Amino acid sequence: MNPALVLIDIQRDYFAGGRMTLEGAETAAENAALLLERFRQRGWPLFHVQHVSTRPNATFFIAGSDGIEFHPAVAPRAGQAVVQKNFPNAFRATKLDTELRSRGVTELVIAGMMTHMCIDTSVRAAFDLGFKVELASMRALLATCASARRSSLRPKCMDRLSRR
Repeated sequence: MNPALVLIDIQRDYFAGGRMTLEGAETAAENAALLLERFRQRGWPLFHVQHVSTRPNATFFIAGSDGIEFHPAVAPRAGQAVVQKNFPNAFRATKLDTELRSRGVTELVIAGMMTHMCIDTSVRAAFDLGFKVELASMRALLATCASARRSSLRPKCMDRLSRR
């Protein structure tokens, strides 16, 4: 079985002009777009995860705002799965687990924003749910806040994608 790509929170609020600009966001989006294209070319499963905040007094990812839209470089195409989430964990109270299992997916490649938050919690949840998980690791793919550089989560090399 081929892996599924799960792109997490590559949304406008994290880019210049957004409400929570991240360091390295443009580079991350460009690299994620390369990975996304590789999966599209191979016809492998793709999942775009979109955070929409439901917290009172939220400052970003506010429903109805431009900030929740996907960055154009990684925007889903017609027919590609979009999973909305309201928590850092992409599996919590979403259809992601069900959608992956319905397609027979057991292996995930995860890429996205906020390494120390949404990526960390989603990778850990995926592992707890029994998925084999790899983090995409193209330099600067995982954009982050300057304060999160000490995250315990480190990206893993994706060399094997080039061999498939």
